[in-house]
Amino acid sequence: MARILLIHGAAHGAWCWRDVIPALAERGHQAWAIDLPSHGQDTTPAAEVTLQSYVQAIQAALDEPAVIVAHSMGGVPATQVAELAPDLVQRLIYLCAYLPEDGDSVASLRRAGPSPPLLPAILRDPGGVTFRFDPALAREKFYHDCPPTLVDRALRHLTPQPIRPQEDGVSLAGIAETVPRSYIVCAQDAAIPPDYQRAMASVLPRDEVVEMTCSHSPFLSDPDGLAAVIDRLVTADGKTAP
Repeated sequence: MARILLIHGAAHGAWCWRDVIPALAERGHQAWAIDLPSHGQDTTPAAEVTLQSYVQAIQAALDEPAVIVAHSMGGVPATQVAELAPDLVQRLIYLCAYLPEDGDSVASLRRAGPSPPLLPAILRDPGGVTFRFDPALAREKFYHDCPPTLVDRALRHLTPQPIRPQEDGVSLAGIAETVPRSYIVCAQDAAIPPDYQRAMASVLPRDEVVEMTCSHSPFLSDPDGLAAVIDRLVTADGKTAP
């Protein structure tokens, strides 16, 4: 049995893991999800949110060691947590997520990609504090293989994304690299190109990189399949102690 903390991506919240948590429980794991500051039901004003706010929220959720599964944007603060508190992170699993090196930010990694597929979907607010995703484009960028009812639900739950935590860079000195790390590539991803995911994951051992044939949102399109992949990563060869 593993304790598994689920971290959402940009504009999302703990709600997106609703169907993954019971699927992991069926496999004997204790899983839970949190809202990062100013996401989901968290009421922190967007203007107050920084990358450090995300990092502190993740650390506060770890009262004892656990596996972290980080989706998309969540890979950046989760890596910083692994750098600062490696004793609390049994394994870090990147789910079609940005995998940073020292100084990288979500924004810099997005710009460094081979193409900017999300750029047309980003609508920046006039005050420059947040942006949101155009619902008409979010459907195709994030959820093209998801059941329509779940897509409608997701679009209703998306929140404005604070900009500053996406611009703040991580500070890494190699400690995060000592934590066991895995990567799940989403091979039909229209938000973060699959080849870019593979390039980021190339710093990891080859047997720590697996692929799913799905969009950017397997927690909606295939929650049971995603839980099965996570289960294999945390239990194979005793990687994560019971």
